[in-house]
Amino acid sequence: MLHETMVEAVGHTPLVKLRCGGGESATVYAKLELQNLFGMKDRVGLQVILDAKADGSLKDGAHIIESSSGTMALGLALVGTYMGHPVHIVTDARTDALTLAKLRAIGSTVEVVREMGPEGWQSTRLGRLAELLDENPEAFCPHQYENPSNPAAYSSAAREIIEDLGRVDVLVASVGSGGSLCGTARALKAANPALRVIAVDAVGSVIFAQPDIPDRLQGGHGNSVVPKNVDLGVIDEIHWMSDAECFQSTLRLALEEKIFAGNSSGCVYKVAEWVARSMGPNQRVVAIFPDRGDRYHHSIFNPDFIQSRNLDRSDLPQTPHQVPYGTVVHQWSRAMLSDPQQGQTRRAGE
Repeated sequence: MLHETMVEAVGHTPLVKLRCGGGESATVYAKLELQNLFGMKDRVGLQVILDAKADGSLKDGAHIIESSSGTMALGLALVGTYMGHPVHIVTDARTDALTLAKLRAIGSTVEVVREMGPEGWQSTRLGRLAELLDENPEAFCPHQYENPSNPAAYSSAAREIIEDLGRVDVLVASVGSGGSLCGTARALKAANPALRVIAVDAVGSVIFAQPDIPDRLQGGHGNSVVPKNVDLGVIDEIHWMSDAECFQSTLRLALEEKIFAGNSSGCVYKVAEWVARSMGPNQRVVAIFPDRGDRYHHSIFNPDFIQSRNLDRSDLPQTPHQVPYGTVVHQWSRAMLSDPQQGQTRRAGE
């Protein structure tokens, strides 16, 4: 497929039938958002910047400043610097060297905060972001956690899924800012209102009424704040996984499906596989795989790291434990969001 610019090449990612599922179970398809130039949030970087230029909040040549530890930073750096905007990224000490090298190589400025605050790394980064915006009043900040352009960016992904597959019965995706799951779900629900939507989160993430564990090892999903773009109105159920469960699932994804992906994809893979077994044939599960595994080579794909952190356990559950929403979880668990007796849906963070 020919594209005139790198920006035009964003999206158009493959949809691949996986080996898991099929037969007497539902068929599972992976939307390989990791095949974007840098990752899934290339779509968001493009949408946010185009929308901001259109409404005048991003002036020609103005700075773009944002807090990010991974793919959002890369998406903004790709599109922003290509369109002539200096891009300044605030990140933290957990960000891997490969991501930092990519950001600097394509021309963005990277600032790494070194001390975690009392509310975790996220709050420290956001504090520094606020300082930079005070110092640069003409700068544009995407505010990815609350910017409606974030979920809107995934209408293109949903359109590609529908064009490739037609009907989708279940969508499974991880949650960090809330954009990819909620944006894709809204667009897919327009085609199939009966779509079942499953969110996947990390144990120790506060998004869905859990206590924060700032030193959790999972990256690319989970959060220490509750993003406004998380819309529980489109979500039917939530799954949480521990670090060990998530890492082991990611290793299985590489071994069994030959997809070298990040840990958010590994969690989604495990949940999608389980969901497919609970469904009948002729039904379709789509799983979104956000990020490549490159930046996890020193952790997930490093046997010494896995062993040193006691992540190579053989006693991990093979099915989720069902709990009421709001129950503190420590291993693979699932909760339904809606209250069938009252017809109500809880809000994120409750």
